[in-house]
Amino acid sequence: MPIATPAQYRAMLDAAQKGGYAYPAINVTSTASLNGALKAFADSKSDGIIQVSTGGGEFASGIAVKDMALGAIVLAEAAHRLAARYDVLIALHTDHCHPKNVEKFLKPLLAATAERRAEGKGNLFNSHMFDGSELPLEENMRVSKELLEQCVELDIILEIEAGVVGGEEDGHDTSGVANEKLYTTPEDMLAVYETLNGVGQFMFAATFGNVHGAYKPGAVKLQPTILRDGQKAVTDKYGPEAEMDLVFHGGSGTALEEIRETLGYGVIKMNIDTDTQYAFTLPIAHHMFKNYDGVLKLDGEVGDKKIYDPRNYLKKAEQGLCERLMQACDDLLSTGNTIFGKV
Repeated sequence: MPIATPAQYRAMLDAAQKGGYAYPAINVTSTASLNGALKAFADSKSDGIIQVSTGGGEFASGIAVKDMALGAIVLAEAAHRLAARYDVLIALHTDHCHPKNVEKFLKPLLAATAERRAEGKGNLFNSHMFDGSELPLEENMRVSKELLEQCVELDIILEIEAGVVGGEEDGHDTSGVANEKLYTTPEDMLAVYETLNGVGQFMFAATFGNVHGAYKPGAVKLQPTILRDGQKAVTDKYGPEAEMDLVFHGGSGTALEEIRETLGYGVIKMNIDTDTQYAFTLPIAHHMFKNYDGVLKLDGEVGDKKIYDPRNYLKKAEQGLCERLMQACDDLLSTGNTIFGKV
């Protein structure tokens, strides 16, 4: 099955909301990590979301080019071809486009989808994220609404963020922001809903103390009930049908009970990157330490080509990522819940 159609993607999100589960959304930077993700979703019988960040796109374009939009297009085109070999639905998403990158990342990708549609092909990406959390809320919502209007024309869903996810990702460091900004308020939730409702379908990355990166237990203070209270403020005023599709950023390293709690508050997508980066790299480290004499040409020797061939250790990395992502499917209860063939 190729990448999910817009209708299938909407059905995926609806199924997760109604079924009380969420999709792992994994950042990929290469065909090796892409293939590991596809295998994980297929082996788990879980639909899933594969995403590309600005930094991931820049990396994928090569160190001589450094074009974040081009790299994202390359990975997305590869995903369209590769996903056709699997029997689950895969959606493509872009992650954390900050205001400074809208013109060189988000808008070129919207243009690429428009070009594909004009050729009778499906959308390049199913959804995009605009992260305007560094802006005052009113300005964030103004830009978010403008971008959502452009997305609607292409049958694309927009993810937005209000409140700040702490930590550092792709060079965007929010570790110094005021603590209160790590927690979205019910008033913020209402403002988001009232601005974007009726414009088009959107996902909302509300923040409840979540942080990018890896931290020791107890270092990150999550307050998932913030999501509950914000949803209640919206549904009390506008009815149960106003419940929003929420996104959990900074999911790596989170305790299982906290992950599961968020599912009851409307989370249908959880970003996972740090943990899968580590799961990808760990087998490579093991390979290098175990085969030190083979990967290096020491003391005039020639090494062992079978050992230093990148395919040897990248296959192990791909499998490591696959296994960690399968765990995420289990944690988020998406395992076995594919709607492939049903929509």
